Amino acid sequence: MDFVKKHYEKILLSVVLLGLMGVLVFMLYLIPSDRQKLANNRQSIISHAVKPLEPLDLTRETNVSARLQSPYKLDFSTTNKLFNPVQWQKRVDGTLVPVKLGLIGQDAAVVTKITPLCLILTLDSIETNEFGTRYVISMEREAAVLPAQRGKRQHYASVGEKVGEKNEAFAIVDVSGSPGNPAQLKLILQLTDTGEKVTLSKDKPFRRTDSYCADLKYDPEGKKWQGQRVNADLRFAGDDNIIVAINQDSVILKARSNDKKTTLTYSPNP
Repeated sequence: MDFVKKHYEKILLSVVLLGLMGVLVFMLYLIPSDRQKLANNRQSIISHAVKPLEPLDLTRETNVSARLQSPYKLDFSTTNKLFNPVQWQKRVDGTLVPVKLGLIGQDAAVVTKITPLCLILTLDSIETNEFGTRYVISMEREAAVLPAQRGKRQHYASVGEKVGEKNEAFAIVDVSGSPGNPAQLKLILQLTDTGEKVTLSKDKPFRRTDSYCADLKYDPEGKKWQGQRVNADLRFAGDDNIIVAINQDSVILKARSNDKKTTLTYSPNP
């Protein structure tokens, strides 16, 4: 008994150590057993045939996507005029027509013809005397502002002669050929406004497009205009309109009442 009292701590420690050793020995058997059990479970699960999932029914989603690609087009303007009521205007004969359809106003005007306005130089004749050779050249300025300046006018000019009051458009800078053979003669002219050098011969006049004029009509009021130029005034549909630009395929009108501009496209008949 005295031995136990003197060495009880050592005895207790020995018992604990023996217990730990027992646990370690037990673990040596437990761990392989658990591993084998897990392996058996894994193998049993994998070996079973797994039924594949049924394909998802995406019909509803596909229909929604198709509708988004082709959205509904609701016309509340040309059918029942729910949100865009149409304005109406009375013609000269008293009938009413809808403005929205382009039957009234600037959109109803039509360009029937567009004509280029050219600068035309023509070698008419050659005069030779004791003072030298003079070339008779006709000039037409169809785009001139004043009507009196648009007609054909003859100018007498010599090589090297400076531009003067009577001939302000060109100067002869060189001559190729002999005045005695007008068919082979070529004049080199320098245009005053652009400085460009051009060739003029007896059988080949010089022509340059400077601007355009236009013929228009307005059927709702039975109006027609011919040879209208930029800044010309046209009155129709109760408003004054001015031509602000003309080119080879369109005319631009501006309403004086609200400065609205409309481009009228010219489509010549084939």
